[in-house]
Amino acid sequence: MDERDDLGNSAKNSVHRDKTGVMGTEAKTPGILSIVATPIGNLEDISKRALSVLAQADIVAAEDTRRTGRLLQAYGLKKTLMSCYAHNEEKQSQRIVELLSEGMSVALVSDAGMPGIADPGARLVRQVIDAGIKLTVIPGPSAGIAALAASGLDTGMYAFSGFFPRTNKEKKAWLAHFGSFPGTIVLYESPKRTSATLGYLYEALGDRHCCIARELTKLHEEFIRGSLLEVSKRLEEAQPLKGEVVVVLEGSRGAGAPSKPPEEAEALGRALLAGGMGKKEASRELARVTGISAKECYTMLLNIKRT
Repeated sequence: MDERDDLGNSAKNSVHRDKTGVMGTEAKTPGILSIVATPIGNLEDISKRALSVLAQADIVAAEDTRRTGRLLQAYGLKKTLMSCYAHNEEKQSQRIVELLSEGMSVALVSDAGMPGIADPGARLVRQVIDAGIKLTVIPGPSAGIAALAASGLDTGMYAFSGFFPRTNKEKKAWLAHFGSFPGTIVLYESPKRTSATLGYLYEALGDRHCCIARELTKLHEEFIRGSLLEVSKRLEEAQPLKGEVVVVLEGSRGAGAPSKPPEEAEALGRALLAGGMGKKEASRELARVTGISAKECYTMLLNIKRT
């Protein structure tokens, strides 16, 4: 079922008579918001608890009612659905808080994974907390955690940065925040922009190790591991990527830290230029060997040229 105009009618305050026979209203106990993780690909990854909560909920608030409808149908569940996505979350959050206040139980789901994590839901959770209404989390699949676990990179300390920014200003802010982070970095990216993003990270941070995970838990699940330079070249030569992509990137304490002192790096740069290599090609090679970012190497080579 899709969203209905009469949502909440069943949760209206019940009418009763007191000892004097006077009609009155009995206040409802507020309902509970359940934040439910759903499969990121393979439908069998949903938990028994998640199915139980979805079956008992009065309303399922979904990022895409059609997609969630197919999930519910696969498990024989018929529920009242209401949309709650990025562009209507503020308005729908107010409505959901009202329904919860009236005693209805609401299950919040996104298209895949955990609601509120790089998906709609965070604003609703904030409003529910501010209203003093109880909420609970039904954990489950997460693309970022799945990719991190299979990456082969350090999992002792990591940071999730969401979707990689698009504008130059946002990218600079991202680099300022995560560029020197010593732990592993997990980010989401569009398959069409993945190759360009890896090139940008290589130029800015040096040739760190990375893992590209796509179509997680699905038939064509794939992991591409190697250095930023190696993986970006492989992507350029291969067929265009398809499906959801997670990038897992080594932190600055690994390849991001120079493996050679500045004096040796400068001497190598002079040798590369003397051998007839252009500044751009030489900066890439210098970055690969030293671990210094290609941008810093290019600046170093410019200074060498001037002197």
